[in-house]
Amino acid sequence: MRKAALFSLFLLALPLQAAARPPVVVELYTAQGCASCGEANAHVAKLADRPGVLPLTFSVDYWDYLGWPDTFAKPEFAERQKAYVARLGLREPYTPQVVVDGAAQAAGSKTDKVDALVAEAAKARRNPADIHFVNDKRVYVGSARAPKGGGEVWLIRYDPREQDVAVKSGDNKGQTIPEKNVVRELIRLGSWRGKPVAFRLPPASEEGLRTAVVLQAGRGGRVLAAAEPEA
Repeated sequence: MRKAALFSLFLLALPLQAAARPPVVVELYTAQGCASCGEANAHVAKLADRPGVLPLTFSVDYWDYLGWPDTFAKPEFAERQKAYVARLGLREPYTPQVVVDGAAQAAGSKTDKVDALVAEAAKARRNPADIHFVNDKRVYVGSARAPKGGGEVWLIRYDPREQDVAVKSGDNKGQTIPEKNVVRELIRLGSWRGKPVAFRLPPASEEGLRTAVVLQAGRGGRVLAAAEPEA
C-alpha cells in the first residue's frame, strides 16, 4: 500500500515539474547494401555530437536481396519506416531517408535540408510531457495534451559507438561502411492518453547500449517528447 501511495504522489507531481527541453529525434533509415547511403551515415554520425539532437540509425532489410544481408537490420525497423511512408504520403520507403521528429522527412544525402529540418524542429517544441527514469528499470511519462487517438511510448536502445562494417558482397562489396548510434532494440511499451503513466523497462539484450524513450502520436505520428536517462 505504501509503495502504491508513493507511486501515485510521484505521478501527481509530474505535471508540476518544469519539463526539460526534449532532444530533436533524427531517424536515419539506411542499409549496408545501399550504395548511396555513405554520406547520410557520416552526417548522422556528426549530428550525434550536436547538443539537443538524438540521432538514431535504423538499418532496414529490404535491400538484402542485392547480395549482402545487413548485419543490424530487423523487420520491425522497416515496419516503422513504412508507418512514416503512409503518414507522410510517400509512394514507398527508400534509403537513405531521414525523418525528423516524426513530422518531416528528407533524403539523407541532402544534408543541408536535414539540418534545416532539425533547426526548425528545435524551435517548434512546446510543452512536452515529462519523461523520468528511475534506476534504469522504470520510466514515468507525465501529463500533457494528447493528440487525437492518443500516443505510443517506445523504448529504443542503441549502440553509441561508431562501427565499421566490412561489406563482402552486393553493391558495396569491398567497402567499409561506418555507422553510429545503431538501433538494436525497438519495443513498444504501451499507449498514452495524456495522463501520467508508468512502464517497467526490460533489461537490455546486450551490454553497452544506451536507452531512449520516445513518446509519439500513433502509427508513425509526430514525436511528442523524448528523453534519455541522465549519465
